[in-house]
Amino acid sequence: MKRTLALILLLTTSTILCSSPDSIKTILEVGPEGKGNSKAAEAWSKITENADVNSLIMVFDAMDKAGPIASNWLRSAAEVIAKNLEKSGQTAIDPLGEYFMDQSHPPKARRFAFELIKKNEPITAKALIPGLLNDPSPELRRDAISSLIDQASSLKKEGKKSAAILIYRQALNAAVEENQVNPISKSLKELGIEVDLPKHFGFLMRWNVIGPFDNTERKGFETIFPPEEEINFSAKYKGKEKETEWVSLASSDSLGKIDLNKPFGMLKETTAYAYTEFESKSSRTAELRLGCKNAWKIWVNGKYIFGRDEYHRGQRIDQYKLNIQLKEGKNTILVKACQNEQTEEWTVQWEFQLRVCDESGVAILASNRKPTPQSEKQSRRPRRSKS
Repeated sequence: MKRTLALILLLTTSTILCSSPDSIKTILEVGPEGKGNSKAAEAWSKITENADVNSLIMVFDAMDKAGPIASNWLRSAAEVIAKNLEKSGQTAIDPLGEYFMDQSHPPKARRFAFELIKKNEPITAKALIPGLLNDPSPELRRDAISSLIDQASSLKKEGKKSAAILIYRQALNAAVEENQVNPISKSLKELGIEVDLPKHFGFLMRWNVIGPFDNTERKGFETIFPPEEEINFSAKYKGKEKETEWVSLASSDSLGKIDLNKPFGMLKETTAYAYTEFESKSSRTAELRLGCKNAWKIWVNGKYIFGRDEYHRGQRIDQYKLNIQLKEGKNTILVKACQNEQTEEWTVQWEFQLRVCDESGVAILASNRKPTPQSEKQSRRPRRSKS
């Protein structure tokens, strides 16, 4: 009888393991707009039913190649499997730890593995947190940075100014996300230390700009204007209503916003270009991270990178992430920004913010970077032109 039960158990386990790869493949094939959802739901049930530690790790490994929608299915499956393992008294800490420690895995998946470790082994997780301060994954840095912020805050309350400043600065050196950088910067300012936020993030603050060119009926996005064919600062071109020429534009905005309304006025149905040069100390991969609520295109070293023909859908730091290859020495960056015909108050912004960083969000500073421009007094925006 015992032998029969053992055989049944072995056959059941083998069946689960054999079906898991097929089920995972089905989930990986799920697409946008509900494509493959019904099959994914069936596959999800097969994966989670009577699953063991091996199945859990198989699900995590699948996250390495999963898209956003498939990742959601896999995360949900992993949560259920982990919960069931906990109920049965089993632990997956060792394999989850191996996955979490391997920095080649996707950041969000590693963070999820850490959350499962924290839930089951909170003391172990707490001991791991300080070592995550310079992890390549911003998702895993958060706890370590938060811990330093708490320490610095306590020192500040105790009147230990110098110690608080040191801890805040250590936290700032590791912080790459706005919701942590800003409060650290504010706390340091209260302690008499000014933080150069544009430099910290790596925002590009000094540009040469030219415009306005025409964007009537939103045709400017696809129209090839002279700056796309040549960069000649002494040249003048036919613009929308008058001759255009290159002018310098430097920003003092704390988050690097380049406001095209300043040199050109608050125009509508117009197009402008911004050009800058970035001196890189070496040849390397990097990311351009853009925030922009207007239609835009970007070229690096004359090569078209990407663009979006959309208007006024909101703007935030690191809204778009573009992989680029920097060469040693001079690199050219050209941005095209189009303003449409809408006249509502929330459509007046004609601006962008652009920074250069590594894949974790740490700034890459140009060797030719000049000091961040001094802050200017806030002034009223000029009246919108009828052009």
